[in-house]
Formats: sequence, C-alpha cells, structure tokens
Amino acid sequence: MRARAGSARRSFAAALRAHPAIAVGAALFGAVLLCALVVPVLWGVDPNEMAVAQRLRPPSPAHPLGTDEFGRDLLVRVMVGARSSLAVGCAVVTLSSVLGTAMGVLAAWWEPWDAVLMRVAEGLAAIPGILLAIALVASLGAGPPSVVVALTVVYTPGVARIVRASALATRGRTYVEASRVNGASEWRILRTVVVPEALPAIVVQASFLFAQAVVAEASLSFLGAGIPAPDASLGNILHASRAVMAKAPWMVVAPATVMMLCVLGLNLLGDGLRDALDPRVRTAARGTRRSGVRAAAASLARTLAAPLLPGRARRTGTIAGPVRAEGCETG
Repeated sequence: MRARAGSARRSFAAALRAHPAIAVGAALFGAVLLCALVVPVLWGVDPNEMAVAQRLRPPSPAHPLGTDEFGRDLLVRVMVGARSSLAVGCAVVTLSSVLGTAMGVLAAWWEPWDAVLMRVAEGLAAIPGILLAIALVASLGAGPPSVVVALTVVYTPGVARIVRASALATRGRTYVEASRVNGASEWRILRTVVVPEALPAIVVQASFLFAQAVVAEASLSFLGAGIPAPDASLGNILHASRAVMAKAPWMVVAPATVMMLCVLGLNLLGDGLRDALDPRVRTAARGTRRSGVRAAAASLARTLAAPLLPGRARRTGTIAGPVRAEGCETG
C-alpha cells in the first residue's frame, strides 16, 4: 500500500513537472476560490450594508478595495460575487457533464436515440449561446436557479457531442466485443468501459466549461438577466461601475481582475489536463520535441564542423565528399 501511494505521488509530481500549466492554473483558481470562501467570513462585514457617508472612497486600510456608490465595502462584495459566480459555474458544469454524458452515450449506442437526441443538440447549438440563455432566463425569471438551468441547456449539447464521438470510437474495439462474448450486458459495458474511456475528455471539457460559465453568468448579471441586485455578483458590480468609472476606477478593476484570474486559471488547468490526458497530444508533443532536438543537434554539428570544411561547403553548410580534380595531372 505504501509503495502504491509513493508511486502515485511520484507520478503526480512527474505530471506536474511535464505540464506546469496544471500547477499554475490550479494555483490561480485555488487562490480565487480560497479568497471567495474565507475573506467574507474573516472580514465580518455585511456585503449589503450601506454607509452613504463612505460612498466612493478609494482603497484604504479600512476598505482595501474601496467602497461602491452606496458606501458598501467592495472587497467583501467582490468576494461574495466571486463565490456566487463559482457556485453557478460548479452547478452548471456538474449538470452539463452528467446530462451530456448520458445523451452522448445513448446516442452512440442506440441509433433511434441518436436520431432524436443529436437533432435536438444540433438545434440548440445553432442558437447563439448568450441569446438562448437570455431567452430562458427571461422566461424563468432572474435568479441563480434560472441562470443554472439556462446555462446547462446551452452547454449540454457540446458535452454530448464529445461523449458521443468517444463512445462511437470505443464501440468497435475488440475488447468491447470480447466483453459481449463473455456475457456482459450493454449497461455493464457502458458503465465499466465506455464512460471511463470518455472520462479524460469530459474532465478537460469541464474545466473549459467552468470558465465559460463564470463569464456567462457575469455577462447575464451585467445585462440585468442574472443575479439581481442587491445580491452581489461580478457582473452587476461591473454594471454599477459604469456610471462612476471615471470617478471610481477601482470599481471596475477589482471585479474584472478577480474574473480574469479565475478564467485564466481554469483555462491553464484545462490546457494542462488536455496535454496530460490526451494520448494524441502527448504523442504529437513528443514528436515535436524529438524533431526539435534532432534539428538542434544537426545545427550544432554544422557549426562545429564549419572551420574544417572547404570554402564552398562552408558557405552552403554541407559536408562534401572527397574532391577530385579531373583533367589535372599530378607530378
């Protein structure tokens, strides 16, 4: 058991060394998540408590990020807004991954389901995502549950197409046929073979969807179709900052910086996971590294051999064979 745990730790450390984007992305996202969870509790200030006499104060020891147009502490409001955005993103990613996986597997394994589910997914994907989300939120009413439902409908078709492609590739494998011959049911094959094969692609897609969901929630709140005021959200804080942008630029900088760090961390994490989990990317990267090493070695060899070459070979960078002067007599 100890040897297995030590091997797992070594493998994890080797993966981090080979793909530093995973460590950087996880650190950025973890820092934002930790601040969003801890800062409002430690600061002990009500994010909706107004103090009109303190409105639009610049950053100070009492208010590290300044105050907004109603005198509310901007640090607490930004962290609470980040927590709301992360909660919405987590819910959207979870629901989209589960529903998309179910749709993709059913569509790949049974053709009648494919004709129905994929046509529905293609129809939803044909509508611009932000317009579809605004329409759904307008019909369901503003609030976090409506935003989660709307963004789940927007992002589920993409996950379904990815899982369907992976399941179709797995369907014709030899070990799937061997499992059928050994008496395994279709549901057992789906649970133990097909879904695990698609899991790396689902994990990578989930990290990118998380970043997209955070931006989409902020966009909806900025447009007034997301989390309504006075509840804090990165989007409605940015919306409120438009009127006082010239007088209080910190109202724009604080929520925009938090959102940028969160999205950057998630995108770096997704890129690193894709490079680490996708065998095609690993093979391409390994081939690129090898070709780069060979090219560098050839260039170094030409540089070192240049002083020893004849004039024409030195100019062309090639090593010529023995030179024979035809038509000349030697004494």
